[in-house]
Amino acid sequence: MPELAHNPDSAPRHAVVLLSGGLDSTTVLAIAQDQGYLCHTLAFDYGQRHRHELAACTRIAQQMGAGSHRVFTIDIGQFGGSALTSSSIEVPKDRDEAHMDDIPVTYVPARNLVFLSIALAFAETLNATDLFIGVNAIDYSGYPDCRPEFIESFMLTANLATKFGVEGGKIKVHTPLIDLTKAQIIQRGSALGVDYSMTHSCYDPDETGAACGRCDSCVLRRSGFEAAGVPDPTRYTASHA
Repeated sequence: MPELAHNPDSAPRHAVVLLSGGLDSTTVLAIAQDQGYLCHTLAFDYGQRHRHELAACTRIAQQMGAGSHRVFTIDIGQFGGSALTSSSIEVPKDRDEAHMDDIPVTYVPARNLVFLSIALAFAETLNATDLFIGVNAIDYSGYPDCRPEFIESFMLTANLATKFGVEGGKIKVHTPLIDLTKAQIIQRGSALGVDYSMTHSCYDPDETGAACGRCDSCVLRRSGFEAAGVPDPTRYTASHA
């Protein structure tokens, strides 16, 4: 039997998806897969104060059929300065959504800049030009590295700093959630069949992984489900169920 000719159009398009274990990044994974990408998920063990989100990343990658899943270890927590990496800094609780546009102590210095840089290096080894990240500039906690201005600047740098970019390629950072509300994100993911019960968003869960229900992430998540009209599958602590 003669060998079939290779059709480059049939080859899968590879993409690197930053996965945090939360509902935003999980929705982004579903969107990328729906667009036909073979997704390689990348999570980070960066010195965060609990391991529940990393366990969620593994569940999500497995259940959603990621092409590969890696956990990259980089201890940016050794610098301190964030409630997400230091047990000596308390996670803010019971903040009003209307006042979440200031930068809280849960901001991890330059986190998305560091993560995207590593994801970019990983993408080069895959000959992939597409990165997906679940940043959002509507319902968020005021982080500067979630804004469209940052993403545009990073793409410019990525195309100047890589072999592929210099040789005429085009690296793109996809941010499909950037201008969606939390409710719209949940509705989009639900339409794509995302099982949000396997995600984890809480900044300060108990030892079993139950969400506190009071940190910024929990407040935004809970109100998002309510506004979306979708049942909230989150397991909260008994006092905030």
